[in-house]
Amino acid sequence: MADGVRAAVELLGDLDVVVVNAGMAPPLARLVDASTDDYRTTMATNLDGAFWTVRESARVMVERAARGRPGGSIIAVASLAAIEGAARNHAYGMTKAGLTALVRSSAVELARYGIRVNAVLPGWTATDMPSAAQTSTAFAEKVIPRVPAGRWGQPEEFGGIAVYLASDASSYQTGTTVVVDGGYSIF
Repeated sequence: MADGVRAAVELLGDLDVVVVNAGMAPPLARLVDASTDDYRTTMATNLDGAFWTVRESARVMVERAARGRPGGSIIAVASLAAIEGAARNHAYGMTKAGLTALVRSSAVELARYGIRVNAVLPGWTATDMPSAAQTSTAFAEKVIPRVPAGRWGQPEEFGGIAVYLASDASSYQTGTTVVVDGGYSIF
């Protein structure tokens, strides 16, 4: 990860905004049937990878601040599963909750360098990851009606929050988790 971040800095000239957006979900399984291999793969991808990305990006931004140019924004893409129950998807929910903890602790530590760290928590979004749910009649009848907006979110509907968190308009916002879920979590 360190080599990748340094290569990005060489290519781009600096590192002002980082979006931490790696994620995968293991096959759905009851807790008592969950595979250790699936658990470890999910943890490695969603949590370990995020930690290293945040750490190495912060390292570049802290070094830049020491040279007199503080600032930067790290935006982690977590999930509504971080705060809602994720039955049969325990490892995924755990990693996304862990990611929000990383966001908060990093925000506290990095604020003195002008670095903001926030998370976006998407709700049910029509991407490849939940493709089976998108074609499920039971899901369409039982879950989507619970979304006050009455539909799946679309990936392009998350660009605005990312632009805001990346911009100076959010210069006093750090350590937050912004839920974008069509109202699902409040209903």
